[in-house]
Amino acid sequence: MDTRQMRYFVALAETLHFGRAAARMNMTQPPFSRQIANLERDLGVTLVERTSRQVSLTPAGQRFLKDSRAVLAQFEAACRDARLVAEGQKGELRLGFMMHAAHRIVPRLVGGYTAIRPDVRVSLSETTPAEIETKLLNRDLDAGITFSGGTMPQLESLPVVTDRLCLVAPLSHPLADFETVGPWDLRDADLIAAPSEIAENLRRKIADYLAADGIVPRFRFEPQLQNTILRLVAAGLGVALVPESICDGQLSDIVARPLRNAPTLEVVLKVRREADNPAVAPLLELIRTESFSVRAE
Repeated sequence: MDTRQMRYFVALAETLHFGRAAARMNMTQPPFSRQIANLERDLGVTLVERTSRQVSLTPAGQRFLKDSRAVLAQFEAACRDARLVAEGQKGELRLGFMMHAAHRIVPRLVGGYTAIRPDVRVSLSETTPAEIETKLLNRDLDAGITFSGGTMPQLESLPVVTDRLCLVAPLSHPLADFETVGPWDLRDADLIAAPSEIAENLRRKIADYLAADGIVPRFRFEPQLQNTILRLVAAGLGVALVPESICDGQLSDIVARPLRNAPTLEVVLKVRREADNPAVAPLLELIRTESFSVRAE
């Protein structure tokens, strides 16, 4: 049995006439009648009562008509969905992002994407910069928002935003009273930062900024997540140089201060060069358009 036989039977059930049903299916009556007979033989039941004057459905035929319509509707929906997924109009997009992107970039990007692809489910995964490339290569993610630099040849990057570093300090810290902060001001500070193996680009930017004034950084704590860094700063355990984009009203007991000649950080969207998910293409197009713009204020 296949869907064609179901369609033949539905045509017969709706017309109750072999000739008209055959014409609807663009067939002559004899082969159409054989298809109905084959269907009944395969099922082992009588679906229609035939007389010289009329055709009527048996109770089994009435039930089979109802179920056939449901099956055909599901089959047509499955075909339609397959085409929509292949066109990137439906399906799932798995987007990974570092915490730095959660405050400004991700809401804007996801909002723009869902506006143009409302039937694509966006699955969000917050992770560390070090994990994003690995997850992309392992096909655990379709796209990832992270820092630029060191992209593997299997991946390509599109620029999203330029962020810059600022200082965060506890309210009680002497640096909290500064209007701006430079490398020399941090010579005796206990610093809190993610380790190089987690956020290599960020850690290098911090070290290079301090080295410009001959300062050797003194890293006291090295948590993986920026949210943890902010909480350690709030607890009075040190200060941190973090991207400005995560300082939007984070904690009431810390202050953010601009850095003089602040280092910049390029945030990019990374995807596999051989992207096999059609839902990725609209995301790339969105990033490339002038209408999508996120800037660190």
